[in-house]
Amino acid sequence: MKKTKGIIIAVVVFVILFLILGPYFIVEEGEQGVVIRFGRITRMETEAGLKFKVPLVDQVRYYPKKIQSWDGEAQLYPTEENQYIWVDITARWQIQDPKVFYERLGEIDSAQQRLDQVINSSARDVIAVHSLREAVRNSNRINEIERKDVYSGQTGAVEKGEIASTVRTFTKVTYEPIKKGREKLSDAMLTAARKMTPEYGIKLIDVVVRQIKYSDAITQNVYQQMIKERNQIAQAFRSDGEGEKAKWLGKMEKERLSIRSEAEKKAKEIKAKADAEALDIRNKAYSQSPEFAEFWMALKQYEKLLPNMKKILTTDPEFFKYLYKKGGR
Repeated sequence: MKKTKGIIIAVVVFVILFLILGPYFIVEEGEQGVVIRFGRITRMETEAGLKFKVPLVDQVRYYPKKIQSWDGEAQLYPTEENQYIWVDITARWQIQDPKVFYERLGEIDSAQQRLDQVINSSARDVIAVHSLREAVRNSNRINEIERKDVYSGQTGAVEKGEIASTVRTFTKVTYEPIKKGREKLSDAMLTAARKMTPEYGIKLIDVVVRQIKYSDAITQNVYQQMIKERNQIAQAFRSDGEGEKAKWLGKMEKERLSIRSEAEKKAKEIKAKADAEALDIRNKAYSQSPEFAEFWMALKQYEKLLPNMKKILTTDPEFFKYLYKKGGR
């Protein structure tokens, strides 16, 4: 009886110790567990719930089933023209085979580091065999946009009596078309990287080029080209403005001369008419007394000539008859 009681107590103690040591583990929703015994994987638990393990023997490593994000640092890559650009890439991945993942990588941090190598290497290989425009642009829509790029001036038709006008027109610039574009380059990076990720138990879902920036050398060249183009357009506008200014100044001078000529013509006509009327009035007045008229005109001539006369002349001429002859009065 005592022996049976001892066995029961021993069994109860064993059960309590067994429960204390934890024969169960829980796999949360969105997780998956790898059961490891003496360094070897015995099984994988991919469904959520309460699971059993051997205490002190089995260990459980948990990995996420959810999609993980990978954000690498921007890298400097050469293009086909050997021009360097900064490329910022992001990607999404998921643990597809927990067993392989544990054996090859073990930790999530190690997976991130390995993805750095795989994705950056794939991106470098893809960008190196494509031109700069293929990496920067995503479509040929830029050639379909109606935009005013290069200025040119055209002289319009000259109407009678008007000055020629300059018609401002802009010539559309057509950029060299692309064959793939940034989106397809991202797909090419994904295809290249996917060839290497299965050996790590990883499924690469997508690779996206988040941002592309020119390197400092290319940026300066682009800025200089933009400045040059804008200066050319500005100079074209200035030249057009100077031409318009010269035309309007010429038109204004022509109109001024025309107005002045017309005014002088009218002034002469008015003066001639006035002189004719004055002469007619004078003739009528003088006809009433010819002797007085002759005397009056002689006085006017004396008034005009004598103050400025600096010569000594004889008084015999007929001109001085009203000054020295009695009959001239």
